[in-house]
Amino acid sequence: MPARITFEFETPQGRRATSLAYERRGAGEPLLLLHGIGHHWQAWEPVLGVLATERDVIAVDLPGFGASDGLPPDCAYDLTTVTPALAAFCAALGVERPHVAGNSLGGLLALQLGREKAVRSVTALSPAGFWTESERRYAFGTLRALRGAALSMPRPLIDRLSRTPAGRTALTSTIYARPGRRSPEAVVAETLALREATGFHQTLAAGRTVLFGEDIPSLPVTIAWGTRDRLLLRRQGVRAKRTLPGARLVRLPGCGHVPMNDDPALVARVILDGSATG
Repeated sequence: MPARITFEFETPQGRRATSLAYERRGAGEPLLLLHGIGHHWQAWEPVLGVLATERDVIAVDLPGFGASDGLPPDCAYDLTTVTPALAAFCAALGVERPHVAGNSLGGLLALQLGREKAVRSVTALSPAGFWTESERRYAFGTLRALRGAALSMPRPLIDRLSRTPAGRTALTSTIYARPGRRSPEAVVAETLALREATGFHQTLAAGRTVLFGEDIPSLPVTIAWGTRDRLLLRRQGVRAKRTLPGARLVRLPGCGHVPMNDDPALVARVILDGSATG
């Protein structure tokens, strides 16, 4: 079972409290891992073992996802609320300016933490926020469809589909380039996590107007994009490089939107290299 910590943080509405679940392993410089929308900390499980050999790894369930509590009812799931919550979470753990790696929504949050100088280095895997309006609408529509499918399927059907490569492909091929590699147990767990994510719609609502448009000149930044990303197309990585000219742009051959499962060794190396220079 993951650990849990309750803490207070500043919001535009004043000081509030929440409780987040997290997994912590390893030793070394601290490394915070942030998953994408509708997922949970277990998205990082394929790379946790390797990362933990060199880093003090903290994989957290974002507010309203996984086993974490949602934000207080008067708080929006936007950057001005979630980013301070993550900084306060680290402070509550006694962690000062960790390295951070994030995927999708987590990549956007990682970049925002970098912009606010709350971290030592940033590695963003297919980060949100570099889309055109049509690309954003496509991604959000796809995410809503995935959520709708997860909500509509009874648990026995999810269990049955997860037992075969074809079924795992049907459930997860939007985010994985190699869905057959995902274990049946992991596919069931992440489908349930998507179905039960209390912060899903609020996070999408907050993301409608998000564009990441500022450089982060004073921190090591790595942007990595899977060549087979079907949700946030890889040309968005070129835009990210234009916005962040000092960033290292890395191609992840054969990887989808959530690359940790498609090529764990490559993704772990990208994260370790990116956090070695902080």
